[in-house]
Amino acid sequence: TRAGLKDPRRPGGSFIFAGPSGVGKTELSKALAEFLFGDEDALIMLDMSEFMEKHTVSRLFGSPPGYVGYEEGGQLTEKVRRKPFSVVLFDEIEKAHPDIFNSLLQILEDGRLTDAQGRVVDFKNTVIIMTTNLGTRDISKGIGVGFARSNDTESNYDRMKA
Repeated sequence: TRAGLKDPRRPGGSFIFAGPSGVGKTELSKALAEFLFGDEDALIMLDMSEFMEKHTVSRLFGSPPGYVGYEEGGQLTEKVRRKPFSVVLFDEIEKAHPDIFNSLLQILEDGRLTDAQGRVVDFKNTVIIMTTNLGTRDISKGIGVGFARSNDTESNYDRMKA
């Protein structure tokens, strides 16, 4: 931020780690937390397979007034509020309910999120990491993903169709 490369309101970085199971995506996140913040406990790990149903989305931000657990706060917002310098890992993000992506967009764009009790939680000192297994079959076949030279576009398309 001193160099002016980052919007001061947004998280320090946001990354997607894609790869097959067992290649060390989660271990890399732990190592980043240790390197950036000097403590492996600076990793806030959320297994998104626990947030597949619509009603579980509120667990991240806290239950609304009148529901059980309203005073406790959310799993994500409370941890970030208490440890603002941390790496937030959304493990297996493809398994999460689509409503979570709306809140994730707010975190990545605005750098803040309001929990169920009305407290604003600031994500500007966090690093957001999402892991996924999607597309790893194509990667293991050697099919290009992402940018390609103009003459390789058709050959990659033909290989992906096969």
